[in-house]
Amino acid sequence: MHRMLIERIENRILVGIIAFVGIMVLVGWVAINENARMASFTRQYNARSVERGGGLFAANCSTCHGADGLGINGRAPGLNNPALFGHDFLVSWNDQIAALNKQIDQLNEEKAALQAELAGDGVTERRKTAIEARIGEIDLDLADQARLDEIARLTAERASVIGSMTAAVDLNYNPEQPNRLAQVGWGGTLNAYIVTTLIHGRPTSISYWPGPMVSWSNRSGGPLRDDQIQDVANYIQNWDKGSDWTLEDLLSVKQFPIIPGEGGGEASAEAVGGDVDTAFAAVSALVGDPVRGQALYENKERSQRANRLGCSGCHYGGLQGPTYDGIWPRILDEVATNAALSGYTPEYYVVESILASGNFVVEGWNAGVMPGDFGQRMSAQDVADILEFIKASDPSYIPPVQPEPAAEATATP
Repeated sequence: MHRMLIERIENRILVGIIAFVGIMVLVGWVAINENARMASFTRQYNARSVERGGGLFAANCSTCHGADGLGINGRAPGLNNPALFGHDFLVSWNDQIAALNKQIDQLNEEKAALQAELAGDGVTERRKTAIEARIGEIDLDLADQARLDEIARLTAERASVIGSMTAAVDLNYNPEQPNRLAQVGWGGTLNAYIVTTLIHGRPTSISYWPGPMVSWSNRSGGPLRDDQIQDVANYIQNWDKGSDWTLEDLLSVKQFPIIPGEGGGEASAEAVGGDVDTAFAAVSALVGDPVRGQALYENKERSQRANRLGCSGCHYGGLQGPTYDGIWPRILDEVATNAALSGYTPEYYVVESILASGNFVVEGWNAGVMPGDFGQRMSAQDVADILEFIKASDPSYIPPVQPEPAAEATATP
């Protein structure tokens, strides 16, 4: 017979109880610490994902969005940007002013209701006296100078903050609508917005940036797997500072996003129209400004903020139209040698190309790519300025003397 390790039944029961209790303590300890363990695991996983995303961003995204994610002026917007994360620098002032104005609105609503009751039938003298007394109290409350002064103070402070944002506003920041997701009407999460943009790209962005946002997903021929797409999204979201964004952060952004649809709009002055002969006569009577022409061409002209022409998006680098570099010498040669342009001057050819691009299509390029509404969106001065900027691509170009600005009229005593 084999001798048992623990012979007495009482001892065996005691050992079993101790073992059971020990196992329960161990299981309890694991259960208690599971949330912390999973949180630590998640942090480590996210840290590795952000690290991988940083490498992918540097290799694939930084040439347009900047190595630091702050954007490149005229090329692509910054993603290391408080607007992407919905930070509103004016929220404190907005909330306080709104609360004070709400008090005034409520008082006015109560006063209007009381006045309507007073004008009605069947109001007893006692009720009439009470209404008139209450209206007098409301008038005193509405005239409260302390509240009016507080609204004025907050409004002035708010205007001062907006004034300090001028450099950002010039780069397309809108302090009155600082949330990028709200600007584009996105109802989902920021992560979904970034991931969706990376997967599908933004082909139409060529109308307001030099090149389109391509699809980065290997689902559509791009280089990145889904897990890599998420790594890049995690890296971008890691820039979020929550409530700690500062005005210095805002002013360090080199380019802000453009709201889709800004490509359309009204001309900055009276539209030149689509008749080439009439337009050319108007343009010929003006002196073009190559500096403003470049600003129009590159979507940087402030007066055209709501009417971006998108020229550089197609022509810089020859993406969808002849490249700007050396374009004027090529136009001179084309007009001089192409029989289809017999009787044209180079200037007339440029004006026609802008306003009626389908009349003559340069060999190797597709008809219909050039927008057909520039005659309704541009003034004669706009066309003259862009024409002068095109001429400036000639190495021997000499800019014209600009006319003196008109003196402001003064009242005669």
